Amino acid sequence: MELSEKIKKIKPSQTLAITAKANELKSKGVDIISFGAGEPDLDTPDYVKEAAIKALKEGKTKYSPAGGIPELRKALSERIKEKNGIEYKPSEVVVCPGAKMGLYEIFSVILNPGDEVIVPAPYWVSYTEQIALNDSVSKIVDLSEENGFVLTVEHIEDAVSEKTKALVLNTPSNPTGAVVPKKELERIAEFCLKNNILIISDECYEEFTYGEEHVSIASLSKEVRDITFTVSAFSKSYSMTGWRLGWVAAPEKFSKAIVDMQSQTISNPTTFIQYGALEALKDGGEFPRRMREEFIKRRDYIVSALNSIEDVHCMLPQGAFYAFPNVSKYTQATFENDLKLTEYLLEEAKVAVVPGSAFGREGYIRLSYATSMEKIQKGVERIKHALEKLKKR
Repeated sequence: MELSEKIKKIKPSQTLAITAKANELKSKGVDIISFGAGEPDLDTPDYVKEAAIKALKEGKTKYSPAGGIPELRKALSERIKEKNGIEYKPSEVVVCPGAKMGLYEIFSVILNPGDEVIVPAPYWVSYTEQIALNDSVSKIVDLSEENGFVLTVEHIEDAVSEKTKALVLNTPSNPTGAVVPKKELERIAEFCLKNNILIISDECYEEFTYGEEHVSIASLSKEVRDITFTVSAFSKSYSMTGWRLGWVAAPEKFSKAIVDMQSQTISNPTTFIQYGALEALKDGGEFPRRMREEFIKRRDYIVSALNSIEDVHCMLPQGAFYAFPNVSKYTQATFENDLKLTEYLLEEAKVAVVPGSAFGREGYIRLSYATSMEKIQKGVERIKHALEKLKKR
């Protein structure tokens, strides 16, 4: 029996594949420094773990409602209003097993075969694959490094067709760290309202901005809120990547559809984990603030160090925790593509990075600086020496 044509087209996640390869080498005793996965090195706060353990001991191990426990949906509704300035009823907030699953559910409830979704590139690796899984088309619009990889209305205008259903908006961006300013968000929102385009706003890195303020596009007006899906997670903000817990906030007809989908697929997010997340929300954002302070130091160092390497250029990211240097002079001169360059860096420098082509932009690599300063210093030095060897060939 054959696999479905749909699943044959899907590529595995490059970020997870690179991380798995790095971990495999580490298990064999190879000294690998990994800049692969977007996973904060700080541990999940103890008070979050203790709340989950307490829930386990209290027997909170049974099914929960498909959309999440009522206490967490209410707490998220309050948090979104306080932090993002958006009014959502608890019934309009759906707790899901990670923002990645939440995004897939959004695509599933809004897309019909042949629909088009505008996806700015560089993009997070899973957008295009999830859209394809829903028999729909990613309409890629290329962003400019010269413009800081910031999405503008002008990028969107030429991509619109009668099949356009939605726009994916990711600010702060993975992989570039770009933050779309409020004035540009207002222009984008106005355009989407005028052209009947839904907005899928991935805000998983909202806690990590370094200058430009993060603005949730749904906060601009009630009309914009009514065409927007706001997506976020506990993974990055509270270093809970393995817990797999995120949320989607959307108008009632969409949130109900997502809950119905969860009821027929996952049943519910893991029950006791939700009590840990509930405790995380009680800290008022203190833990993410401490992480952000540390990430600023790491960002400044890694960007400066990368820019000190001959023929490498790295812009200063305004958000998230990734550096996205331009290494095209090396790929053009020595390698046929950036994947070959990342393979060389893994073999020669014992450093794991993700090729930019995985994010829709050939000639770049992505490095996560959500790791220790010691590893950043050592890893970039190894990259520098490996690239210098190429110059001597």
